[in-house]
Amino acid sequence: MRRIFIGLGIVAVVVIAFFGSAMVASEVGGEVVTVFTVSDAGEPVETRLWIVDDGGFAWLRAGQAQSRWLARIDATPEIEVERAGQRSAYRAVPVRDAAARDRIHRRMAEKYGWADRLIAVMRDPSGSVAIRLEPTGDAPNP
Repeated sequence: MRRIFIGLGIVAVVVIAFFGSAMVASEVGGEVVTVFTVSDAGEPVETRLWIVDDGGFAWLRAGQAQSRWLARIDATPEIEVERAGQRSAYRAVPVRDAAARDRIHRRMAEKYGWADRLIAVMRDPSGSVAIRLEPTGDAPNP
């Protein structure tokens, strides 16, 4: 019985360590921006995400099509993004086709390297959604 508890304890430590390292990787793996969306109740919600530049636009990636922040973008695509200390307004456009998804996956892998590979273990890449940020007002174009 004692061996079972020790084995379960080891498994628990390994699982916690893996998910903890994934959380650290998402924050220290490279550039992280803050995305400001709006909840159903009209309250601002902050989400920290990775970002890449491609084809004259900045892009985000939802690791799962069911992400809450992606649902908020679907409901209200006018968002703000804080990048390099500058907060700018964008219209977030989810692009749900395989070619865009795969291209943004490649850009994320190039930019975030080992951290992207670690995070990729926890998601099915075919379920990801690429989000193009179209500048509004004075937002910079990459």
